[in-house]
Amino acid sequence: MKLFSLLLLITSLFSSAIFSSTIAVAETGSNSKIETVKGIQGVDMLRLALRKSMPGVKPTKITESPIAGLYEVIVGSQVVYMSVDARYMIEGDLHDFLTKTNVSENAKSGIRLSAINQFDEKDMLIYTPEKVSDTITVITDIDCPYCRRLHNEIPQYMENNIEVRYIFMPIKGASDMKKTISVWCSEDQQTALNIAKAGGEVEAKTCDNPIDEHMKLARTLGVRGTPAILLEDGSLLPGYVPVDKLVAELRK
Repeated sequence: MKLFSLLLLITSLFSSAIFSSTIAVAETGSNSKIETVKGIQGVDMLRLALRKSMPGVKPTKITESPIAGLYEVIVGSQVVYMSVDARYMIEGDLHDFLTKTNVSENAKSGIRLSAINQFDEKDMLIYTPEKVSDTITVITDIDCPYCRRLHNEIPQYMENNIEVRYIFMPIKGASDMKKTISVWCSEDQQTALNIAKAGGEVEAKTCDNPIDEHMKLARTLGVRGTPAILLEDGSLLPGYVPVDKLVAELRK
């Protein structure tokens, strides 16, 4: 069975320790159940269960999910769903087909907004129009073809009053990282990036730079490939989106 990152973390931390006398576990055949502790239920019960069974897992937030008995648990940038006794866990998006919404996406959007709002704009490479109506944050790599296609549309973004903030994710090794740092350390970052995105050579430079922090932020945002576009509401669009379609989406 394929295990994802959080599941690997949880299973590695999970010990066979059973709950202490504060929570009684009654065995009935092959099934087990947690008896309700007086005054403790719901979210607090799950927090207590996690502290007892998985002390190394520190949830950022636990809330009730739309499904009775199932709780939404946020750990770092991961969102999972757990039973109140912390015995069962579901990893994957929760969808509401009545409202046609992705319930998990709301939680993930909040995580992304929190992460991006804590990141200083001075550590981004930004293209700003005279008037800003919307802002997008693009996780980019200098050499990826679709990143270059998006970058070629910067003039149209400016015409539509959309600010473009770049976070770099050089994922193609040392040469890619060196090129990215050279762009960042250039006296004119935008000109250097324009040249690099067009396939030209940029003078090699080094300086104190935030590129490692860019990489960490990209991972926190859940980005696995470039380009990825983060909208102001926390929505993440994986992959390239033509500028006209993105403008239409933003102006709905």
